Amino acid sequence: MKIGWIGTGVMGAAMAGHLQKAGHEMLVFNRTREKAEALIRKGASWCDSPAEAAENAEIVFSIVGFPEDVREIYMGEKGILTGRPRCRIVVDMTTSQPSLAKTVFEAAAAKGIEALDAPVSGGDIGAREAGLAIMVGGKREVFEDVFPMFQLMGHTISYMGGPGSGQHTKACNQILVAGTMIGTCEALLYASKQKLDMHQVIDIVEKGAAGSWSISNLGPRIVRGDFGPGFFVEHFIKDMGIALEEAAAVGFSLPGLGLVRQLYLAVKAQGHGRSGTQALFLALKALNGERPA
Repeated sequence: MKIGWIGTGVMGAAMAGHLQKAGHEMLVFNRTREKAEALIRKGASWCDSPAEAAENAEIVFSIVGFPEDVREIYMGEKGILTGRPRCRIVVDMTTSQPSLAKTVFEAAAAKGIEALDAPVSGGDIGAREAGLAIMVGGKREVFEDVFPMFQLMGHTISYMGGPGSGQHTKACNQILVAGTMIGTCEALLYASKQKLDMHQVIDIVEKGAAGSWSISNLGPRIVRGDFGPGFFVEHFIKDMGIALEEAAAVGFSLPGLGLVRQLYLAVKAQGHGRSGTQALFLALKALNGERPA
């Protein structure tokens, strides 16, 4: 199958690579071509715009950074839905606004194209290992059509309901991640201050009731002082903002999420917007009188 892929960043390149390895013909676009070079060297064709990918592919996948990027690649001047698309399905895997997912669904339908919103969880590790959780909104029959390709990228794939349902589910995911991230960072800060072996702490607590993906996968990075991105701080701030906006729109508050987002804004202010989410540890150290890295 000819597959268009828009967005070859930290996660997108690996995800597209799984489809390529399975034998699909890939047509790729990214704002920075260098990030697509590994796919191109393995046989992918470069497209000069999202519109070009949509004109030549049967299905187009996208995973970009922010809602404004989604709007641009779908409905911008050279967007997927503003050119002469011949694709029959578009799948946006960006974590974005549920309302925007519905807008894309409706704009695609006006062109006779089906659309799914399919955000993912699992970070760079899940993307590399094809172990992502994929939560999907749209028509069930379209989900079933695309399911074999989802299986190449993830182990846990669920149809969640109509347009926007995938994005609402991802908001639930990010609310939970926010809680486990502050718990992970505060626990390791406590261990450090009490002069415990942090690796030993991780080894024992991850096997009990406190176990989580964050402590098992990001905890060791914190101990090593590795704050490189598996998932960018600035993207997590965006995700938490979406969840808070959606909650406010229907009249309820999420105070824990609001607190964690404020701490992440402090991380970004320290110059770590493009660091990994485990860089929250640095903000907590700063709050306790240590100079930020």
